[in-house]
Parts: sequence; structure tokens; C-alpha cells
Amino acid sequence: MTGKQVSEVPPPAEALSAEAGGPTSPITNVEEAFARLLADVTHVHPVSVDADFFADLGADSLVMAHFCALVRKHPELPSVSMKDVYRNPTISGLVTAVAPAEATPSDALPVASGTAGIADAAGTVGIRDAPAATIGPIGAPPPTVRGTPHFHLCGALQLMVFLAYSGFLAYAAVWGYVWIAAGDGVVSEYTRAVVAGGVAFLFLCTFPVLVKWTLVGRWKPVRLRVWSLAYFRFWIVRTLVRANPLVLFVGSPLYVLYLRALGARIGRGVTVFSRIAPVCTDLLTIGDGSVIRKDVHFSCYRARDGLIETGPVTLGKDAVVGEASVLDIGTSLGDRAQLGHASSLHAGQAVPSDERWHGSPAVPTDTDFRAVAPARCGTLRRALHGLLQILTALLVYLPAIAGGAWLIVDNVPQLASALRPGPTALATWQFYVEALVASALLFFGGLALALLMVATVPRLLGRALTPDRVYPLYGIHYGVYRAITLLSNRRALTRLFGDSSAIVHYLGRIGYDLSPFEQTGSNFGTEVRHETPHLATVGRGTMVADGLSINNADFSNTSFRVSRVSIGAHNFLGNRISYPSRGRTGDNCLLATKVMVPVDGELREGVGLLGSPSFEIPRSVRRDGDLAGPDGPETARRLLPAKNRHNVATMGQYLAVRWFQFFAVSLIFAVGAEAYDELGGAAVVLANYAAILFSVAYVVLTERVVTALNRPGPLFCSIYDRRFWQRERYWKVPSEAYVRLFNGTPFKPLLWRMLGVRIGRRVFDDGCFLPERPMVTIGDECTLNAACAIQCHSQEDGAFKSDRSVIGARCTVGTNALVHYGVTVADGVELAPDSFLMKGESVPQGEVWGGNPARNLNLPDTDPRR
Repeated sequence: MTGKQVSEVPPPAEALSAEAGGPTSPITNVEEAFARLLADVTHVHPVSVDADFFADLGADSLVMAHFCALVRKHPELPSVSMKDVYRNPTISGLVTAVAPAEATPSDALPVASGTAGIADAAGTVGIRDAPAATIGPIGAPPPTVRGTPHFHLCGALQLMVFLAYSGFLAYAAVWGYVWIAAGDGVVSEYTRAVVAGGVAFLFLCTFPVLVKWTLVGRWKPVRLRVWSLAYFRFWIVRTLVRANPLVLFVGSPLYVLYLRALGARIGRGVTVFSRIAPVCTDLLTIGDGSVIRKDVHFSCYRARDGLIETGPVTLGKDAVVGEASVLDIGTSLGDRAQLGHASSLHAGQAVPSDERWHGSPAVPTDTDFRAVAPARCGTLRRALHGLLQILTALLVYLPAIAGGAWLIVDNVPQLASALRPGPTALATWQFYVEALVASALLFFGGLALALLMVATVPRLLGRALTPDRVYPLYGIHYGVYRAITLLSNRRALTRLFGDSSAIVHYLGRIGYDLSPFEQTGSNFGTEVRHETPHLATVGRGTMVADGLSINNADFSNTSFRVSRVSIGAHNFLGNRISYPSRGRTGDNCLLATKVMVPVDGELREGVGLLGSPSFEIPRSVRRDGDLAGPDGPETARRLLPAKNRHNVATMGQYLAVRWFQFFAVSLIFAVGAEAYDELGGAAVVLANYAAILFSVAYVVLTERVVTALNRPGPLFCSIYDRRFWQRERYWKVPSEAYVRLFNGTPFKPLLWRMLGVRIGRRVFDDGCFLPERPMVTIGDECTLNAACAIQCHSQEDGAFKSDRSVIGARCTVGTNALVHYGVTVADGVELAPDSFLMKGESVPQGEVWGGNPARNLNLPDTDPRR
């Protein structure tokens, strides 16, 4: 290395400059302090202040996160964030960026004492160079969190409501089944199925609306203690509103009518594509002609420090909100304003009329996110489309659901004997053999049918859509697009084939252009989504982690078009990436977790991209190459057959676990059917309760068995290491789906604890995701918002890294935020919505962090580019 150096006992600054042959200006004390700390974490002595952290010192993001944490432990030094490190990858450049020219260690940057928030009449606190606010009333202490008795009382009330509602639905299903079966002939049975399905649909659609207006009336900006009676009412409404079958009509005028019925003020010509239904709808205002893209969070509430805070979300006329964005409470977009994809507005942020913002938290930009021209789509077209959807549901889908089960059971002898066993059949072994055959027939037959349908129907329908042609919404072409999207996105199949060599063959069969592909055995994870698979191209040698969403459809409020999305060769894509149709990345790129993919500017190649808005980082570092193995491709070719065998065994275990659960649940309902003559509908209700209880216990037992054989722990290895294959098995075989049923209840942390999470008392979990349960520690009275995640691993190309993460007591993790591995969060910390807390970060007590990548929001920025 060349340049100025600081050794363990630094020589005089003048001598250092002379040795380097560089400028004669003396090295500053801040540089000396930074060099000492960097030497401690990189184990390189001496450290040059002109050496590149990544290229010369071989550091990676985890090492530099530890460096930033060490710097923060010295209050006399200016604070450093990971974004500062990537933008200024030398000590001399870093000091120039974060400290004034005359700074010394005693010239620390001042800490803002901001107390502004959504309830602060004094104004807002600046975030970067945008007129943003802090994420809440930091200065005002919240009311005391309710104690353990209220925690248990709320749980008891929630359990009673759940049992009553699910029991009622089970009883109604039995009544409908019996009534349909009493029909005389196919026509009569179909007519009865239409009537029964229509009544059920009408009830399920209107009941949540009636409950909302009865229990709440109109939502207002309030703060509710979790586990209080007010929260109990909130939970009932939230659960029913999001369980309404009208949510399935997202992107339709029917969905907008549903939101209006709940009290939302929505103008004409509005289109909403996000299935994450808002809850406090009276606080939602959307102006004429606006469009909200898919996966947008705009719930009009948030959980914070043991409280539920509700607040307004306002969109003006012709506003645009991009995919996978988050609108916190107290946010707004003016007329014709735009918010980019993978972006967020923190509480108090307002995008002025005609402006375009992007990033997390959002800042102004010149990028135009209106990707498609409008088309003629009037009120009559919208009304006819809604009417056609209702008729299709009433005359096709609902009769199939309501009457199809009876028709199958009545005409398949094995199913009839298994589900209607008779009074003495349960004591014979023949019954269980028949039940085994029936469950296998339904389970594996349904799987084969799903594979056949996914591989054929979307390809045929895709011929009706011309790439890059603009179509009006709510016509035949829109119906074809919706059918392709719904049929080709099968989570059960991507989970089955993901993290194995089979996934490229599956995706190729449904329409992806992957030829020629380079088989790695981990080309894609278990969660891959798209809109039109036949317009998705992924280059040779590219590897994708979980959570990729290929957005090859663009929308206005009146039109749409489908376009080819091309992801270059030899890329690596991290978790939770929303890739737009206009993405400007080429070959040999690293797209970091939650990155905002650029849609304008030059084509990025041979670089890494991190953050929202994204900025360039090194494509790879020496340490990652060492983990991937010394032989590179030779190692992959040699070990790939062994990985394939292990993955096939994992897929077999996945299917066996799911099939046995299906068999056991079928058996439970068979017992209920046998007791029907004696107990009536109560027998099926009790069987429904038993099936739910068994399923939860089965999930816990499966997790315990898998972790007993191989408990997840810290791991730094190649993807061709057997320990990584065992981690893939842990991700696939156990299921966390049933845990989601208990979001917002005291039972959720209890289930986490049963699944191995070290979790404290009175934790409020509104929808957190924990991929490695035994590696997470969560303190007492934490607040976890919807769609947040604590992910204790990362994969970059052929290297896998995993470590434990610890969340202290009374912390808040915001909506859609992601906490990476090796993270330590002290007590009382607040992480803003849509944040990305990078690996290895250490957050001091009581601080408020946010952004992508996350940093301390209470510290001012000295560099306007930060």
C-alpha cells in the first residue's frame, strides 16, 4: 500500500506526509483516530489513510459496520454511516466528508435535539436535504404500557372472537353443503350452489363493513395502547377488513368501492393495485385519477412503542405511488406528484404538487415514474368490468367452491368412504388405508394438475398480449393479463423447487428466458414473483436470493402495458428487490438487499448498487471470494451433484411433511363427519377447532425436529458446503404460515418462543418475519410492525454468511423494515418504516434510525449528497 500511514504508535504527522511522498499538509487527529480504529477491525497494521477500504484492505460491509460502531463509541469523533463509507472509501476522503476541514476529535458534530413529529405544531425536522419530519413525537413520552393482566385479557377476548367467528363459518359451510347435496339432479345442485355461494359471498363482503361502522364509526387520529379494550376493537376491524374477499379484486373498481364503503374519500378514476388493504380508511384521501401500484403499504396506522397511532394519508389528483413503497401516517402527495418504487415517506413528509420524489426516506428527483401513456377508460367501462367480475364469481367460482367438494366426494368412492366413514369404520384398518389413498390422490394429484396448468395456460394466454403496446384497463387484454399473473405465481411450487437445481427448469417451463443458464444449484430462492413470466429474461450465471418481484407491467389509472424485463448475466440479487421494467442494470452487478433499482441514467455494469436511492459500491471483495472456495467454478462442478442429491431429499421431506398434515386434517374431519348424525353441525365445528390446533402443534413439532437435527447458528461458508445445504432444508421444510394467523395477538410471541425465538414479555408483533428463529433475540415490550423482518443471513454470489441478531427491550421496528444479521440494537431504539439496518450494525440506546441503509436520523448531514 502507498500513501500516508498510521501505525500502532503513530509518528509525527509531518514525518508521515514525507514518507508518503504526498501533500505536505499534516495528517489530522481525526484521521489518526479513524486509522487506529480501522486497524483494530481489519487487523492490518499499519493502515494507510489513502488506502481503499475494500480494494486495498480487503474489508467488506460487515467489517466496515463494526468500524462505524467503534467510531460511535467515541462521542468526540464525528459519526460515520455505511453510506459515508461507501461514498468515501478512504480515511482521508471519509474525514473530509464527515468533519469540517479544521476538525479535531474534540470538534464532534452536534446532535440534533429534534422533537418534531406528526403532532408537533412547530414544524418538521429536516432529513437530508428534503423537508421531512422525524418519525414520531420523540420528545413526548408515551403513556405507560399496560401490564400483564391486560395482555392476558386481550388474548382471551381475541381467542373467544376467533373461535366464535371460525365456528360460525364452519357451521354455515356444513349447512350449505347439506342443502346443496339435497338437490335433485345436476341443474338443481348447481342452482343451489349458486344461491349458497352468493349468500356466503354477500355476508363475507358486508359483515366487515358493518362491524367497522358499529365498533369504530369514523376513524380519527388517535393513540391506542396495545392490549387495551380500544385495541381489541381495532384488532377485530383490522382482521375482518383484510380478510374480506373483496381484497381479492385488487386492481378492480370493486376494490375501490369497498374502500369507499369503509369510509375512504376516493375520487373518480382511481386505481389501486396493492393487496395490503388500508385499515383506518376514514383517514385515507385519494384524488381523482391517482394510481397506487402493488405491494404499497398505506394502512393509515402504525405501531410504535406499545401504541397504535392512526393518522391521515393524503394523495392529490393524478398522483403516482410506485411498487413496494411505504406511506407512513401523516404523509401526503400533492396533485400530479410522484413517489418512486421501493421508496417511503416518513411521518410528516409531504411531496409538493408536480414534484417527483424517491428513496427511503424520499428526496426530490428528476426521474419520471409515469411509464405508460393514458388510454380511454370511462365510468361505463369500469362499471361493466365490475359487473362481469361479480357475475363470474357468482356463476362460476363460488358454485365450484360450494358444490365442487360435494360432487367430488359423491363420485369418487375412496373419498366418499374416507370422508363419510360410517359408525364402525374408524375401528378398522381398511378405513385408514382408504383415507391414506384418498389424501395422496388429492394432494399429489392436485400438485400434478397445478404443474400442468402453470406450464401451459399462461403461455397460451400470453400470445394475446403484445409487448410494449398500451391497452386500456378493464378490457379483454386486462383480463388476460390478470389471469396470467394469478395462474403463474404459485408460491407452493416456487417453495418446492427453489434453492435447488430444479428451479431453473420450473421457471423455464412457465415462460422465463434463462437460456443458456449456468447451473449453480442456488440460481433462485424460494420466493420469486412476476407479472408475465414469458417476458422475463435472466442472464447466464445470475443468482437471485428470496423476495424478487419482476414488475414487467406498467400502469396508469386508465391503461397498462407489458414489457420485457432483462436482468443481465453474472449478477447477484439480494432479498426483497422490486425490479421494474425500465431497470438500468446490465451484466456483472451486485444488487443489494432492498435496493432501489435505477430506471434512468447510464447502464450500470460491473458495480454494486446499495440503498434507496441507490449508489455504487464495490461489486465484490476479497473476503467473499475466499468463502466461495479457491477453485471457483471447478468446486461448483465437483460438488453440484452432491448438492442436488441433498436438495432432492429436502424436497421429498417438504412434500412428505405437507402431505402428512393434509392426511391428518382430513382424518380429523372424517371423524367429525362420522359424528355428524349424533352431534349435527357441532361435530364439524369441533373438527375445525381440532384441525387448527393440530396444525399449529404440527408446525411447532416439525420445527423442533428439524432444529434438533441441525440447529441454525453462525455460519460463514461456501454455498457448496454441506452446512449451507442443511440451512436450505431448514428454510424449506418447516412452515411459518400458521404463525401469521396470530398477528397482533399475545399468541404470536408465544408461538415464536415455541419455535425457538428468544423473545421477551408483552411483545407486540403485527406481522414480523423471522427466517432463522433460533438465531433471534427480542427484548421485553418490543413493537414489531407489519411486514418487517429480522433476517440472520445473507448470500452474495457463492458465499453464505449468517450470524445472530439481538433486539433490545422496548424497541420499535417499522413497517417493511429489515434488520440484517450480526446486528445489535440497544434498548429503546426506534427503526423507521422501510429501513434497512445493515449487517454488523450496533445501534446505541434510545436512538432513532431510518433510511436505506439506516443511519441515525437525529444527526444532521454535513454532505448534501448523503
